[in-house]
Amino acid sequence: MTFCNRRDVGLLLLRLGTGGVLAAHGAQKLFGWFGGHGLEGTGQFMESVGYKPGKASATAAGLAEAGGGTLLALGLATPAAGAAAAGGMAGAAAVHAPNGFFNMEGGYEYAATLGLAATGLAITGPGRLSLDHALGHIFDRGWMVPTALAATGVLTAVVVGTRNRRVRRREEGEQAALFDEQELLLG
Repeated sequence: MTFCNRRDVGLLLLRLGTGGVLAAHGAQKLFGWFGGHGLEGTGQFMESVGYKPGKASATAAGLAEAGGGTLLALGLATPAAGAAAAGGMAGAAAVHAPNGFFNMEGGYEYAATLGLAATGLAITGPGRLSLDHALGHIFDRGWMVPTALAATGVLTAVVVGTRNRRVRRREEGEQAALFDEQELLLG
C-alpha cells in the first residue's frame, strides 16, 4: 500500500488552489489585503447591493471565504469548510446573477466555480494528504457532510432571499419615484 495515489495528489492540488483563492478573497474583505477594501469598504459595498447590515455581512462573508478557504487548503474540517465557502460564494453569485453567467460581463461564473469546487471537496473529502486524515477524520465524519451542506443551504437561502426582497423593494421604490416625477412633469 502506498502513502498516496493520484487521487490524493489531485485532491491536494484542488484543495490548495481553491482554498488559497478563497482565503485571499476573504482576506481582501477582512483585512484589505491584496487590493481589497477591508471591512469598512466592503461593508459599504455590501449595503449598496442589499446585504444589511453591511459591516456584519462583510465580516460573515470574509470569515466564510478566508476561514473556509484556509481550512480547505489544510484539509481540516473539510465538510464544514467546503459548506461555509460555498455559502459565501452563493451570496456573491446572487449579486452577480443579473449580469449573466460570464465573469467578463460581471456575471456569476467565478463565484459559481469556487462554490462548486468547495462543495465538491466537502462531499468528496480531503484525501490522505490532509490534516483530517492525519487526525483520524475526527472533523470529517460522514454525517457531517449532509449536515453542514443542509445547514449552510438553509442559512444561505434565508440571507440571499432577504437580500433579494430588499433589492426588489428598492427597485420598485425607484420606479415609483420615477413615475411620480413623470406625473408632476405631465400633470
